Amino acid sequence: MNAQIALLLGQDGLTSGAVYALLALSIVLVFTVTRVLLVPQGEFVTFGALGMAAMQAGTPLRLAWLLLGVAVLRLALRVAAVLRAGRAAAPGAVAPLGWGDLAAPAWAVALLVASQALPLQRLPQVLQVALVLALVVPLGPWLYDLCFRPIASAHALVLLIVSIALHVVLVGLALLMFGAEGARTQPFTDTALEWGVVRLQAQTLWVVGVTLALIVGLWLLFERTLVGKALRATAVSRLGAQLMGISPTGAGRLSFALAAAIGALSGVLIAPVTTLYYDSGFLISLKGFVGAVVGGLVSFPLGAAGALGVGLIESFSTFWASAYKEVIVFTLILPVLLWRSLAAGHADEEHA
Repeated sequence: MNAQIALLLGQDGLTSGAVYALLALSIVLVFTVTRVLLVPQGEFVTFGALGMAAMQAGTPLRLAWLLLGVAVLRLALRVAAVLRAGRAAAPGAVAPLGWGDLAAPAWAVALLVASQALPLQRLPQVLQVALVLALVVPLGPWLYDLCFRPIASAHALVLLIVSIALHVVLVGLALLMFGAEGARTQPFTDTALEWGVVRLQAQTLWVVGVTLALIVGLWLLFERTLVGKALRATAVSRLGAQLMGISPTGAGRLSFALAAAIGALSGVLIAPVTTLYYDSGFLISLKGFVGAVVGGLVSFPLGAAGALGVGLIESFSTFWASAYKEVIVFTLILPVLLWRSLAAGHADEEHA
């Protein structure tokens, strides 16, 4: 290996590591706020990437039908809860139906009509990205309402089982919507920058730049805004946050929305540089999870640094031992878990 190959591998590792860092941040955020280990995080990545590819290929955007189905199911369960409360003569136990309950189906119907009526293939790329985000981001809080909010106080193992089940369902739906063939999207720009012996692709700069912007944005959200401080308070103690007037349900919805936005944007960013399939999201999010474990599922900076390290190790493993690169990456989690198990004291789980 010479210096030029090392720089090229470093560039690839930095690109992958930046995406893994975003996923690690979203996994840490959701886990600290809701105690849910978000296994389906990778599905948001594939939905964003393959939805964008479907638009550019001129194929039907079936993702809009999934959004409508989730919205209708969410409304149906809400109506059923109100009716049960009425029959039990406890109308105050459940908030009555309002216009806000119809907002989700209305949004889904509007996006479905837009996806059918607009010439998606000829839209500017920035509008295609905006449409993908509009379709994928609401899935986060709506899936939280469907799958996790009713069992928010359950044991963490129960939440994990539900998360795995949701992942399996979403992978099957992805196969139904996008098919088994892989897809790529058009790069944001075809230009490249020459820097000595290294040729930097513009898409790599897009990935790194957007990653840095999102990290700074998340830091500003948590440090400078009341909403971010409410999320941090919920992450520290759900019961304490609730006693201070912070809604754990609202915090859970917001954390899932942020995770969906980060996942969809990550998919849009990496789709031009790698071929993604309907089931590619699990492996991508698993590598982000390795980075999150380095941070103990509580530290954002350590999680991002661990994910960058995973990307670099994966890239250099491709050169030295391509057939074993996945084994090498996932073996990294073993010494980290062992070290944390020996270094951390055991404490009873908080029941909130």
